[in-house]
Amino acid sequence: MAETSHETIRVAVIGASGYTGGEMIRLLLEHPHVELAFLSAERSAGATIGSVHPWLRNHPKAAGLKFRPLAQLADSGTVDIAFGCLPTGALPEQLPLIAEHAKRVVNLGGDFRLRDGAEILTHYPRTAANPPSEDFAYYIPELSDGVPESRFISLPGCMAVTSVYALFPLFARSLVADRVVVDAKTGSTGGGRGGNEPPAERSGNFRVHKLYGHRHAPEVQQAIADYTGAAMDLRFATHSLDVARGIMVTAYTELRPGVSALDVKRAYAKAYVGKPFVRVRPAPKVPQDFPMLKAVVGSNVAEVAIAVRDGQCVAVAALDNLIKGAAGQAVQAMNLIFGFDETAGLPTTAVSP
Repeated sequence: MAETSHETIRVAVIGASGYTGGEMIRLLLEHPHVELAFLSAERSAGATIGSVHPWLRNHPKAAGLKFRPLAQLADSGTVDIAFGCLPTGALPEQLPLIAEHAKRVVNLGGDFRLRDGAEILTHYPRTAANPPSEDFAYYIPELSDGVPESRFISLPGCMAVTSVYALFPLFARSLVADRVVVDAKTGSTGGGRGGNEPPAERSGNFRVHKLYGHRHAPEVQQAIADYTGAAMDLRFATHSLDVARGIMVTAYTELRPGVSALDVKRAYAKAYVGKPFVRVRPAPKVPQDFPMLKAVVGSNVAEVAIAVRDGQCVAVAALDNLIKGAAGQAVQAMNLIFGFDETAGLPTTAVSP
């Protein structure tokens, strides 16, 4: 249930010097109902946000903003919502301090997405060693029935949610067999600001990131099970693209006997009707009609399309990993939690060329 309507809320961004933190700041600076009350960054404490994120330095509200160590959160008073943008593994140890001074905590990192203990131990060992005092609700705005009542909320991973957008209508309507192959490609910002791949080696290259064992695979299975009740036998492979941002997922499935192309088309239309940030491409005829990075990068929009032939269905989805896959999705969640217009402060057009 939404908590308020059109008041100004006080917001903290924890881990604000990374790519996701910078994108949070950029979106929140333009939000009509937000006061940026606290921005944490340990190694950049005392620095202006424009010196760490030069693309923000000309915003009129940016001049007086500086990063501070997390320990000073108490000096800012209680905030209405804190966004966790820390690298995976860092939030669990800091959560008690953040929770003491924030009415809501929305986590953009991976630490509290999974529920299976063995999977958590495998993919998030620091989370396993520091379990939260309260459960985190997993929240995908387009698929959830209302906003979570929980004070702690985890948002989906970028490649995971792209895959879920591609697959959800098929499993929600029981149109496909359980075996699925997902081929996901991501830009360099998917690895965070601390990535150590030399630009000369990434430039002009297209390479494997992980063929087995990616931590988003169990998350996709968990999300599809939660939102549709269906179990899925998933093969999940990831690749690195030579682009700064953006994700494209291609999902291969087999239709159940008797399922037609019209059944599939109707399932996607029904799943995303009235959802302002998931757009189904209804009748693509040429390659440019299908989801692509240049149609979504810079926006909070995910594009989805399907192709059906000879009992097979290929679903394609694309989004900006830093916006719809992270900061934009977080602002969208904030808007719904606090009763603002769902689209407030969020871009719907891409940046190109």
